[in-house]
Amino acid sequence: MDARIQQSVVANLSTRPAAVDSGPFVLGLDPATDNPGINYATPRPGTRITGADVTAMVKAFRQADRKPRLEYVTSSAPDLEALLLAAGFTVEARHDYLVCDPASVVLPSAPDGFEVHPPATDDQRIAMVDAQSEAFGGDPGATPADADRMRRLQSRGGIAIMAVTTASLLPGGVCAGGGQAVPPSGGVSEVAGIAVREAYRRRGLAGAITAAVTTRLFAAGAEIAWLEASGEESWRVYERVGYRAAGKRTYLALD
Repeated sequence: MDARIQQSVVANLSTRPAAVDSGPFVLGLDPATDNPGINYATPRPGTRITGADVTAMVKAFRQADRKPRLEYVTSSAPDLEALLLAAGFTVEARHDYLVCDPASVVLPSAPDGFEVHPPATDDQRIAMVDAQSEAFGGDPGATPADADRMRRLQSRGGIAIMAVTTASLLPGGVCAGGGQAVPPSGGVSEVAGIAVREAYRRRGLAGAITAAVTTRLFAAGAEIAWLEASGEESWRVYERVGYRAAGKRTYLALD
């Protein structure tokens, strides 16, 4: 399972607008944003990596004016962390990842007063990105470039789902949260960005968004969906939808 998950990360980063191959690494770079959560590298699973490879990878980041940063399934490159630490990297986080398949997924309904659906216009895409940013502690301020990025995701077979208040709860409708998944590669897709604005939490929206994204992936032919839980609360949400722990991921960056 670890190798399949890691290969799906490689495939996803390879589709970035300015992706760079650097020896055993793929750098997923996007000139439209310097967000380190979008611009990062990952190793190809099972490849031999040397200190010289790390040096060349850092140089490629510097040439692109991006912060050197990596995310990867830990077992796919067991010796990489020591090389990165020796080069000055620090560990940002260590996360468990969870997986779900068509046999285990559970579909809760959206809570009363809300509906979940794909964003169909750029205004809706911007509203969804604003909701996600606010939910993660940032400031709303999505741009047309964010809408372009989401539209490209959808056009390539990725999934985006927004949760919107209905007139029975709040006339005019407000985007309360959202989530997305990258286009499947090798039958595998990452679900990410599951977020609900604080005012709308603890109503079942996160589970409804996660389930809507996941079931649409499976309807499109994906075999495995995976994601990461940021804490006990999100872990419980994902388990109720049918996800289960499967492996470890490591995040490192160089300031």
